[in-house]
Amino acid sequence: MRLIVAAPLVAVIGFAGLALTESARQTTRASDLEVVARLGAEAGDLAYRLQRERAAAADLLTHPDGQQQDAFGVELAATDAAVERYRRQRDRVPTDADTGLLRRVDAALDGLSPLRTQVRTAEHASVSAMTFSYRIAIADLITLRENVSHGVVNARLADGIRASAALSKTAEAIGQQQVAVLRAVAAGELTPATQQDITAARTSYTESSLSFLALAPAEWSIWWEQAGSGKEALALQRMQDEVSRAQPGTPLRLETADWVSTTQQRAARLADLRGRVDVAVLDDVRAAHADQRRRAVAEAVGVLLALLLTALVTWAVARQITRRLRRLRDAANAVAFEQLPAVVARLQRPDSASVDPDELARQQSTAALEPSSDDEIGELGQAFSAVHQAAVRTAAEQAVMRANTADIFIHLSRREQRLVDAVLAQVDRVERDETDPDRLHQLYTLDNLATRMGRINASLLVLGGVGVGRVRQHDVPLQQVLQAALSQIEHYARIRLGMVDGDVAVAAKSVDEVVHLLAELMDNATAYSPPGSETWVSGRSLGDRVIIQISDEGVGLPPQRLQQLNELLARPPAIDVAAVRAMGLVVVGQLAARLGAGVQLRRGPRRGTLAEATLPAAIIRSLPPEEYLLAPGRLSRRAARTSAPPPYRPGPTAGHASAARTLPAAPVFRPTPRADPGDAPTDELLIFEQVNHWFHADVVDASDGRQWSSPADDAWRTAAQAHTPDVAATTNSGLPKRQPQRHLVPGGVTVPQQQQRSEYRDPAQVATAMAAYARGVAARRRTPINLGNS
Repeated sequence: MRLIVAAPLVAVIGFAGLALTESARQTTRASDLEVVARLGAEAGDLAYRLQRERAAAADLLTHPDGQQQDAFGVELAATDAAVERYRRQRDRVPTDADTGLLRRVDAALDGLSPLRTQVRTAEHASVSAMTFSYRIAIADLITLRENVSHGVVNARLADGIRASAALSKTAEAIGQQQVAVLRAVAAGELTPATQQDITAARTSYTESSLSFLALAPAEWSIWWEQAGSGKEALALQRMQDEVSRAQPGTPLRLETADWVSTTQQRAARLADLRGRVDVAVLDDVRAAHADQRRRAVAEAVGVLLALLLTALVTWAVARQITRRLRRLRDAANAVAFEQLPAVVARLQRPDSASVDPDELARQQSTAALEPSSDDEIGELGQAFSAVHQAAVRTAAEQAVMRANTADIFIHLSRREQRLVDAVLAQVDRVERDETDPDRLHQLYTLDNLATRMGRINASLLVLGGVGVGRVRQHDVPLQQVLQAALSQIEHYARIRLGMVDGDVAVAAKSVDEVVHLLAELMDNATAYSPPGSETWVSGRSLGDRVIIQISDEGVGLPPQRLQQLNELLARPPAIDVAAVRAMGLVVVGQLAARLGAGVQLRRGPRRGTLAEATLPAAIIRSLPPEEYLLAPGRLSRRAARTSAPPPYRPGPTAGHASAARTLPAAPVFRPTPRADPGDAPTDELLIFEQVNHWFHADVVDASDGRQWSSPADDAWRTAAQAHTPDVAATTNSGLPKRQPQRHLVPGGVTVPQQQQRSEYRDPAQVATAMAAYARGVAARRRTPINLGNS
């Protein structure tokens, strides 16, 4: 709202400020014009006084006697008074109006004192040189009067100021004619130069008179006519005609006293006329100043009223707009941050499959956003309501689509699982009767493939929102859970179990989901690490939780990719194409959320990636020692079948079809209790058959009646002889020579016969082997190492 009110106010204030600034500038100019006009009037009066002083000085130089001295002194006093008035007005002139002309006038006034001294003391001073100094000062004062009109906008005021200056020029023309005649009288004859000055002065008088009459209003013209009438005017005209009829080189017959008196009277009448004109001009200037000041005050008041009216109207409009916008904003925030997220969260639940998108969109209609109106705010509210309905409809359609996709996953998984169970049953029946080691190895491979297919089916069930656990009655030790997880991956032989606490177990209801979670992490670790590397798995109990770490030896992941995968594990996406592509980690994230567990990927201690799964206390159970100690040889054969065995390796005897099997995993985790000698026979593990006959009694011992021996006794005796080696020969310096490989443990090192005969290696074979190794490494590097694409 502040911006809505401030924007028009700033605009109005800006334009009003420009207008007020111009008004203030005009008012200041009018005030300055009044000061300068007064200065021009004082300059005109000073010019008149200097003209009279000049005439008195010329008369004194022509007829130096006491009467002229007194007349000159009177004119000096009048001139000094005029100079004092001029200087007072000069000090009121603004600084920016201080021009070179004013400074020249000031210098000329300062030079009056030596000029006057020269007039009084010099008996035969040059009248021309003296009058020229006066002429310069008077010309500057008349120019100053003309410059007052510069920059005046009012044409009437400008014409009045120029008319007053024309009167000053007219009076100066009379003064120059007066001095020129006095010079001719003093010289005794009328020279051509003097006649030319007299003619130029009369011409200037005529031009100035015409200029004044052209600029002056009718009233001033009447004043001019009145000033130019009378006996004095006729006498001056007669004298001027006599001067005009005089020929150059002849003496000028003219009474100087009458000439001076007549010209002074004419100049006095022009000075009175100039004074009346200056008063009229000053009155007009003051009127213009007052009018401009009233105009500025009126504009200021109008601007203030306009600002107040603009503020009131803008505030009222802005208040109405902001109220509606606030209602629309609050409703939009409620829809965007409360209603729509709540609807989307409800649609993400599994029970939202039967919702009708169109009906739900109509129910979630937000008609309260903004009442229907024809302005833009009403249209915005209606558009947002339409967007909200479309978003709800889209979310409902996606929920129905996800539910349908989940049903497809569930039905396909269950159908495939039945086929996998059938395959496992067939493989189990064939395994029981098979004695050929190669075929048994192939059957174990098929068994592992079927188990992995079962894990994929279980992942589809997880994506479909269905649990993978079976109904179990007993908790399973953590050791067996890890073995069951590694039995469901392809590269089980590369898994190495590190430190695993055996006094903890996983709750029966969560066993299969924990196995599935760990199997996916192990499969990622082995699939995206070098083929010959090992993956270590450890499980430690911290009292309130169990931490399982799976560390591989791959090249690792960049920090940005690790952050993306950890976000995927923390917030697994809904069912879509990306979830199926990265099904392993998506399944891990959903299983972790269902179990309340935490899964995080980090950089390995040296290299590779470390996957850490934290099992909460809710699914962890403590076991007493008598429950987690496995009894050897008492596990059922079917329990051993479900684990993925390593490739078959023949036993020590050719006719014995034994094979090394890993520890049992799902579906049976509970160890079989110890059986009495009278119990019915059970299918024993092949490794138990080998270990069970490892020790046998040979000789009766005095202590317990028997002496036990094993096939490894010869190796131990050979190793014991290394403590006291036999010396076959000595060197020349007396050092013992021993027979090479004399004290090797039997069976520890097998040296091929070819290597025993010669240490020669074929370079071609070495080059072929290295080339094959390089091709394998290059092919492995081209394989994407990404834990998210399992």
